[in-house]
Amino acid sequence: MAAVSKVFAARLSGLVVLGPDGESIGRVRDVVITIRIGRQRPRVLGLVVELVTRRRIFVPMLRVTAIEPGSVTLTGSVSLRKFTQKPGEVLALAQVVDTKVRVDDPALEDLTGIDLLVVDLGIELTRTRDWVVSRVAVRKPRAGLARRSAVHVVEWQHVQGLTHSQLDLPGQGVSQLLAQFEGMRPADVAEAIRDLPDKRRHDVALALDDERLADVIQELPTDDQTDLLTHLEVERAADVLEAMDPDDAADLLGELPATEAESLLQLMDPEDSEPVRRLLEHSPDTAGGLMTPEPVILTPATTVAEALARARNPDLTPALASMLFVVRPPISTPTGRYLGCVHLQRLLREPPASLVGDLLDTDLIRLSPEDPLAQVTRYFARYNLVCGPVVDDEGHLLGAVAVDDVLDHLLPEDWREEETAHE
Repeated sequence: MAAVSKVFAARLSGLVVLGPDGESIGRVRDVVITIRIGRQRPRVLGLVVELVTRRRIFVPMLRVTAIEPGSVTLTGSVSLRKFTQKPGEVLALAQVVDTKVRVDDPALEDLTGIDLLVVDLGIELTRTRDWVVSRVAVRKPRAGLARRSAVHVVEWQHVQGLTHSQLDLPGQGVSQLLAQFEGMRPADVAEAIRDLPDKRRHDVALALDDERLADVIQELPTDDQTDLLTHLEVERAADVLEAMDPDDAADLLGELPATEAESLLQLMDPEDSEPVRRLLEHSPDTAGGLMTPEPVILTPATTVAEALARARNPDLTPALASMLFVVRPPISTPTGRYLGCVHLQRLLREPPASLVGDLLDTDLIRLSPEDPLAQVTRYFARYNLVCGPVVDDEGHLLGAVAVDDVLDHLLPEDWREEETAHE
């Protein structure tokens, strides 16, 4: 299939990237350009390519030998260093698309003097073998439920509003980024938005729904968590905290000044804030501070079939789904008397109609909410577990500690910011 010398940037997004040997190495996620003084056409510096490992790298346009309708082919070797946007660089899809501009094209007089939205950027290969941005696709903003207006393609020199200072203005849309993030794991979205400029990262946070934003925030380093939360309106911040896992919400509130944390807690629904308040009573480096107050809790009369249905909840982590806890009512933490636990593997071996009260492991040592992190770590290592019950002196189940929460506290504070071993 013949290579093209003109293409729109959005058409490149998602294309397979092939190495010199024809093997797929990843997919295009963005186009890096540099905007020049005056109305000179921006130069295309390269592509942001997402590898199969989710790492995003920079591929210079000099390494691109062919752009075809279904793929981009590279030549030579490329650096696998994680892409970091440099001063002067602009991401075509993440920063330019959805920007408001004006045009002064004599052929489009009806568009003169009104705000338009950038839909796409057209790039082309010049005689000097450089790629430049030559055209801009724009349309009128949609009013209410009206149909989208027609797209007009304008030469770069007739577009006003795409300078470095103007691209940093608030209010730009992020539809292209949200489309890229669709279907990605929260941890991968978190890594991607950490590479965005501050303003664009805050725009993404505003655009995501509460549940999605809560999932993403939970995967960010502490400093980035507090940055995003404090840039939200307080009512929205409280809504996001309600959508977070209580233990993650408690950790985040613990990083804020006490007055700010209390203000947010008061705005939260009492049903959501109460478990968070209980967690905040414990030191973050104890079983009580590490636990989630919402493990899978059953009564002795629950059948195996019902218990397995509870364990299939897609919102549960594999660690929390590995162990189910049986108590006397009430079954909300702090529960009635803790009776024991049932391991998921045991449930898989039993008839569906059997009762979990007959399958209890009553010998498993319980964690106390005051147990320090070192003791919790030894507990998991000694008993080869990934989840354990936290029970108070009166025998009430307070929650459960999962091994992933322990790892978060054992690793260095900046572990999410460090380069992975696949550099």
